[in-house]
Formats: sequence, structure tokens, C-alpha cells
Amino acid sequence: MYFSGTLYWLVETMTTFGGLATPAAVFAAGVLVAYLSLFPTLFALVLARLHRTLGAAALLMAPAVWVSTELGRQYVWDGFPWALLGYSQISVLPIAQIASVTGVYGLSALLALSATAIAYVAVGRGVRRWSVPAVTALLIAFCGVWGNARMRSSALLSAGEPVRVAVLQGNIAQEEKWDPSLRDAITDRYLGMTRQALAQGATFIMWPESSTPFYFEQDIVRGGAIRRLAREGQATLLIGSDQVEPVKTAPAGSPAATRSYNAAFLVKPDGTVGAVYRKMHLVPFGEYVPLQSLLFFAGPIVGAVADFAPFSAGTDPVLLPVGAHLASAAICYEVIYPDLMRGFVLRGSELLTTITNDAWYGRSSAAFQHWDQASMRAIEEGRFLARAANTGISGFVDPYGRVLERTPLFVPAVVVHDIRFLRDRTVYNRLGDLVAWLSLVVTIGALLATWRASQENGGRGGLSPDFTGVRE
Repeated sequence: MYFSGTLYWLVETMTTFGGLATPAAVFAAGVLVAYLSLFPTLFALVLARLHRTLGAAALLMAPAVWVSTELGRQYVWDGFPWALLGYSQISVLPIAQIASVTGVYGLSALLALSATAIAYVAVGRGVRRWSVPAVTALLIAFCGVWGNARMRSSALLSAGEPVRVAVLQGNIAQEEKWDPSLRDAITDRYLGMTRQALAQGATFIMWPESSTPFYFEQDIVRGGAIRRLAREGQATLLIGSDQVEPVKTAPAGSPAATRSYNAAFLVKPDGTVGAVYRKMHLVPFGEYVPLQSLLFFAGPIVGAVADFAPFSAGTDPVLLPVGAHLASAAICYEVIYPDLMRGFVLRGSELLTTITNDAWYGRSSAAFQHWDQASMRAIEEGRFLARAANTGISGFVDPYGRVLERTPLFVPAVVVHDIRFLRDRTVYNRLGDLVAWLSLVVTIGALLATWRASQENGGRGGLSPDFTGVRE
């Protein structure tokens, strides 16, 4: 129910833009939903195992077990850590500030603990059953007070060096993007919007993901116009465009002779390309087909989605030189990977940028889910976040998760804002997902302890009657 409710928009995406029949799209989305459902199932099984041995006290393990399963969602196969529990707090900013210490997994643990406290009152016995909710309430209160103090201080807002950034929202309908008759009109729209941004003093201008209706490197005329505009305006441009490169080992003329990437090109003020970042995490059933070998019985579906998902994954977390500073560019849903964004900052990124094309999602809740998850990265890393989306939501978020500006969906927009390059590092950036990994260690340790207890009690899986007092 949870994953069907949060990922329902996958069906419309694959039918409207992927050309899949509705039954095929429902099946493909259902495969992903069923796979993701294995993780809360694992949580329930593990917690039940612990409860059989430890009784009500096992509930105190729930936060660690839950976070362990969320960690699995990030790392098993290519991962799909969409809509983790902690993201629900992005609108409760005083509480969300603990992400700067623990990451989003710490927020998930706090929410799991709050639910645990209520459950403990229901199943525990004696006066001690009120100790857990009391301690939990004090912890939440402390987090809220500390978070408020951190936001009031806002020390990061006066650190670093300022930069005037523009994000462009072209609002190009997905079905129009690759229409050859509209290629020049779309290019002219983005060039015109870039001139508007230059007129407002922007020195770093971001186009959305795959915004060019041509291959930037291969189209001399239109690509040349972009380079010229960068030189004329003495600005740095970040251009979302697909990239194609030959595969030397493949036979000429074969389908495998080229490899395509979803890429971001950094055009310097002198018109040269300063860096190219290739998207590393592809969208399942959007840019690649997961578990193809296991879906052999659904050949037509796999083939149809594969035609819709032609990209290869990049392998290098390239940073982008913006003047004397470095920025990072997450493409589309890459921004939901905390470890990827942390890796950018560890390599020297002073500004988080993300470019996306959420036109695929229509007017569903996906675009809002995506925006919220991107905002969490700003808190975790202590960086400003700039986001350019083809149809929205575009805008800026400060290092405390506060929205500086954001656009509505499906309107063209040029948004310019003064933000800052920052070099300070948060506790989370230094420690990473330590809370999540410790949760996994604690969970494994508890399971081993219950296994030993089971062996000592003849494999019954619980404590003997002589230990009922300890159990309670």
C-alpha cells in the first residue's frame, strides 16, 4: 500500500511517454513495488524474531531494524531510496536540522522511535512502560530546541563567497521536445531566457536536464550559439543534453556501436566546455530495466521498456568549475542518493545543483516528492541547492532547508537569486551514514544473540519459562 501510494505515477509515465499498454505498465510498476515491499517485510520478520526472544523490550530495536532496511533500499542492486520515512520532516525544519548530523536516516530513526514509544505503552507493563515515551519526548524536544537555535544562528548565510545564479524552466512539453520542426523554436526559447538571466546579473545559469532538442557536442550551429552566448555574457552555463560516444570494440553500424549518456555540460565564459558530468544512477523502468534476467517470461514488456530506456550509466562523479569554485550536478533522481551528494562535497563541491525533467510525472505528486527529497540534501551537506526543472519545480534552497524561491508547475520561468559557495562541512558530511551503518550492526548483533538464545533453549526461539521476569 505504501509504495503503490507513493509510486502510482510510474504507470502514467510509462503509458504516456513510454508507449506501454496500461496492463504492461501496471505490471512493470508492480514489479518495482513488490520488490520494494520486501524491505518493510524484512523489518517485520526481524522484529518478530526479536520479540519472540526479548518480549516487549524488542520494540526498542525497531528504529535500528527499520533504518537497516532503508539502508538496504539504497544499496541493494542499484538502489531506489525514494520516499524514506525521514523525508516526511522536511517541512518541520527545526526537527529536520538533525539531518546535518545524522542524515535523513537519523530522522527515520527518530520517527520510528516515536512510534515505538506509543507501541511500548500499549504492550509494556508496569510503571516502566511510561519511561520510553518520556525519554522519547525529551529527545524530540531537545532536537526541536537545538534545531531552532541552529536556524536562528544561520551562520552559513554569511560564510563563503556570493554568486548570482539563474535557473531556467522552459516548460517544453515532452511530446514536443524531439519534434524536428520545433527544434529551433525550443533552442531560441532557452537562448532568450538565458539573455533575460544575463540582464538580471546572473553569472551562473542552469538549463534543465536534456533541455537541448539536439546533441550539444554534435550540433555545430545550435551548440555554437550557446557557446557564443556564454562568451558574450561572460557567464558560466550548465546545459543538460544527451551525449553519444562511439564504442570502439563494437562492429560499425551495429546497434552497440554507440553508447548514450544523460549528461550535463559546463560551458565556461570563454565558450569552451569545462567539464561533462554523466548521470550515474539511472531511473528503473525509465532509463534502464532492472532484473532483466528475472523477467524473461515477460519478453515483450522488457523489450518495450528497453526501447524507452536507452542510456548507459556514467562512472565518474565529475565536479564542475564555476570560476574559482567547484559545483556538483545531480541529474534527475540522483539527488535522492545521500552518499552520492556527500561524495561530491567530499571531493570539493561548494554548491549543490540538480537539473531534472519532471514533465514525465505530469501533475502527480512525484514532482513535489522529488523537490522535498532534494531539499533534504541541502541540510545534510550545509550547502545551497539550485534546481532547474523543465516543467518545475525549480528554485533555491538554503543550507537549513528553507525555500528561498520556487516555481509552480508547468509555467515558463527565469528565477535569479544570490546564493553562496560554501566550504564548511557538516557533521553528517564528516561522518556519513554512521547512524544507518550502526543500526545495521546492532540489528545483526541482536539477531545473533537471539539465535544463540534459541540454541540454548533447544531451538524453541524464545526464553524458557524461568526467564519470564527478564522477558517482561
